[in-house]
Amino acid sequence: MVQIVTTASLESFRKFIIISTCRSFIPESYLHDYEVFPEREEGQGAIYIEAADKVTLKKVREITFVNAKEILGIIYSSKSGNTQLKWRQIRRRSGKVYGVASANALVNLVESGVLTQEWVDNYLRSSQDKKENPSIRKEKSV
Repeated sequence: MVQIVTTASLESFRKFIIISTCRSFIPESYLHDYEVFPEREEGQGAIYIEAADKVTLKKVREITFVNAKEILGIIYSSKSGNTQLKWRQIRRRSGKVYGVASANALVNLVESGVLTQEWVDNYLRSSQDKKENPSIRKEKSV
């Protein structure tokens, strides 16, 4: 698991959710409508959109597509439980993403633009440095 704390646009996080859950079956018109978001029932794999105005559009498989305006936050959980991420609005369509992500989610976060490849490379480099030089870990924990 990788700890994530970064800023991201609402659109990039929306794209991440679509890539992670419904890319293969989302209706084409919903894919290009920036106000349409996928939601999933509570429990394992829940996706919840917190918005000032939200209308249910259509249910496809386990995903309910909603038209949402003035998004305040999004809670995303993977079905496996290995990824738990939240997007919180900072200003308009910009927000902060935080939580934990699996390796698969990291790929989707880069593809969607939430994270850059440079961020992942730096994370991997720092993880490798900690493994090769355990004293780094000890110094930081003191």
